[in-house]
Amino acid sequence: MPAEIVDFAPRYAKDFEALNREWLEALFRVEDLDAALFADPQKHVIEPGGYILFARQKGEIVGTVALKHHGDECYELTKMAVTASCRGEGIGRLLLEAAIDRYRACLGRALYLESHSSLAPAIALYESVGFRHEPRPGASPYERADVYMVYRG
Repeated sequence: MPAEIVDFAPRYAKDFEALNREWLEALFRVEDLDAALFADPQKHVIEPGGYILFARQKGEIVGTVALKHHGDECYELTKMAVTASCRGEGIGRLLLEAAIDRYRACLGRALYLESHSSLAPAIALYESVGFRHEPRPGASPYERADVYMVYRG
């Protein structure tokens, strides 16, 4: 059964945190910025004009991605995660394409992401849909970020 994309609802806040903690704690660490976002995704993502999407499969939330609005129709693609047991099933691509569709629907003018060079499968996925590596315009708020990409699809 393919996954379906659903929008944020308060009942999914714990899934958003759990999915992201799963990969962050396995590969890096949860930074203060992450913890603040997890504590109140409604305040930090939804209320400023952003979106959080989820992939639901057989009634279970198995993936998520956020579009964080930074003003002036600029969005950050962030907190994309798929639970380990479902990786390789195309859920990440489904989430990424849904996020890009949402970005286009809200007439965004800029979409970027920050990542880490060790996450080669994720970077390849981003490149496959039109993200391109560019110099970071300023300091990153993430200690772990050493990759900056802009959507040029």
